[in-house]
Amino acid sequence: MDIDFTDAQILNLLQEDATLSNLALAQRVNVSPPTCLRRVKRLVEAGLIERQVAILGSTPLAQVQGYGLTAIVEVTLDQQADDRMRAFEQRVVADAAVQQCYRVSPGPDFVLVVYVADMPAYQALAQRLLASDSHVRNVKTYFSVHRAKFQPAIPVQVGSSPVTRVR
Repeated sequence: MDIDFTDAQILNLLQEDATLSNLALAQRVNVSPPTCLRRVKRLVEAGLIERQVAILGSTPLAQVQGYGLTAIVEVTLDQQADDRMRAFEQRVVADAAVQQCYRVSPGPDFVLVVYVADMPAYQALAQRLLASDSHVRNVKTYFSVHRAKFQPAIPVQVGSSPVTRVR
């Protein structure tokens, strides 16, 4: 699928604010609302828009339910056989505490970003996902003490030209 400048603008704007109405989005990218709706539908059908989610404010949420614990976990398996990698990946991505899972190279086989309520919850997760798996050879965990940036957007460009933000 090819995307043009307008598609790139739509993708960038929706990553910034997925609550934009079709009318507002159409106005920002200078197309008619029906054209905008067709383009968004095509981008969804092509898998470029995977899903739309709400990103919660960690500080206000902490005032409601208490601070949680974010951990970045490096995992190395005993063998890098494809079946073992897939089995481990399927098991960890099914766990609600695992926010992100990456196969990486070189270094560990996986890097996980997990969010749990507290240290006992992390220990339970480590037992459930890591210690109980006989193929896990090494685990190294880093606990976040401060999040300076969280930006899940992927910059979209057309060719080698960046698409500037439209307001």
